[in-house]
Amino acid sequence: MKSATTNPVPAAHRYRRKGGKRVFLLGLAVLLIHLWMATSLASADGLPGAKPEDLGFSSEKLGAIGAMIQGDVDKGKLPGAVVLIARHGKVAYFKSFGFSDADTKRSMPKDAIFRIYSMSKPIAQVAAMMLVEQGKIGLDDPVSKYLPAFASMKVGIEKPGKKGGKPSLKLVKAKRSITIRDLMRHTSGIGYGFLGQGLARASYDEPAYFRNFDISNADFADKVAKLPLLYQPGTTWAYGHSTDVLARVVEVVSGKSLYQFEKENLLDPLDMKDTAFYVKDSGKFDRIAEPLKEDAVMSVDPNGGKQVDGSPFLYTLFDPRTPHKCESAGSGMVSTAMDYARFLQMLLDGGALDGKRYLKPETVTEMTTDEISQGFAHDSIYLPGPGNGFGLGFAVREPGNLSPLPGTEGDYFWFGAAGTLFWVDPKKDMLVVYMMQSPKQWLTYVAAIRQLVYASMLN
Repeated sequence: MKSATTNPVPAAHRYRRKGGKRVFLLGLAVLLIHLWMATSLASADGLPGAKPEDLGFSSEKLGAIGAMIQGDVDKGKLPGAVVLIARHGKVAYFKSFGFSDADTKRSMPKDAIFRIYSMSKPIAQVAAMMLVEQGKIGLDDPVSKYLPAFASMKVGIEKPGKKGGKPSLKLVKAKRSITIRDLMRHTSGIGYGFLGQGLARASYDEPAYFRNFDISNADFADKVAKLPLLYQPGTTWAYGHSTDVLARVVEVVSGKSLYQFEKENLLDPLDMKDTAFYVKDSGKFDRIAEPLKEDAVMSVDPNGGKQVDGSPFLYTLFDPRTPHKCESAGSGMVSTAMDYARFLQMLLDGGALDGKRYLKPETVTEMTTDEISQGFAHDSIYLPGPGNGFGLGFAVREPGNLSPLPGTEGDYFWFGAAGTLFWVDPKKDMLVVYMMQSPKQWLTYVAAIRQLVYASMLN
């Protein structure tokens, strides 16, 4: 008699066992394919992630960022925020806090859509530099080569009134043409009416512009061309509508609207699918971050929200759900933390991302190199702050560690008036994006976020 261990397995059982193995292997293969696809999609939708410690951060110390933000949410200081920190091309920290709408208690998603205001500027600057690389625009070309209305600009000189009377505005001819480079580094003499006082600034009539979303870039550029310059071109850093004028140059040279050119050449290839001038898809409306009710009206004048004639300069944050003609390169875009992080990662990687090149490395270097620290005056309100210069679209940290903000030499940054900010630290191979909608707190977190990020670094 044969032992039980030597009994042959019935044919039916042998078939089931072989079939089960085939099914198992087939299922494993399908699972691996799905995992591969999921990984590929996750990479295409954002940036890959890694443990904070693997990227040189302390998880415990990173927790202080969330504690600070959540504490301010609990105090009713801000509705909510999203923070993204990436190093060596991987995300170390990506979290959301509070509410995208405090009134309805709608939680803040990580893909919340924010009004980014002046963080629109670097995107337009990169678009323009793509045309520079193509030889279609010259940095030192006069703007009037593309926009003839800027051929005979005048500078507004305020004269005191006789015997204590009202001052008057005298217009004098600009000593030289405004160049494309001037537009990019804010040395054109074109300003914002709300950043300071004076008759020349008052002529900019900011409330009329910010509340008019039916003006085209062409019409707006023509309007700016009729206004007095605040300074002689190429003499003074003065923040203003220079980038809006640059946008019109992009349109004239490319033959496309600003958004069309940005979308085809930058936004779509970078998979910045939520970055635009308004939110077209109603299915995304619930992702739009809103300010607190008492914070929805913004006064951005450091002088107290007063124009020279005493009228307040206040305006309500624009509604990104409403289609409009205006494509303000200086202040009109919406975006998400991950969208903007991909844009910054492209710059940090020398102008390329995911195998596609957008700018040459030397172009990125030129954009992020200070151009105005030597030989230029500063407007009364110098937003880059002490220890920082300005390149072609970015504030740049100068040598000597004179900036009160934590960072390293050569880091570059900017922010938006509704509370968004970013910086890139090439020496640390790091980028940070902070998004909120709280105009009254728009500068509150610039230093605090930096301090907490650098305090969390292990190397």
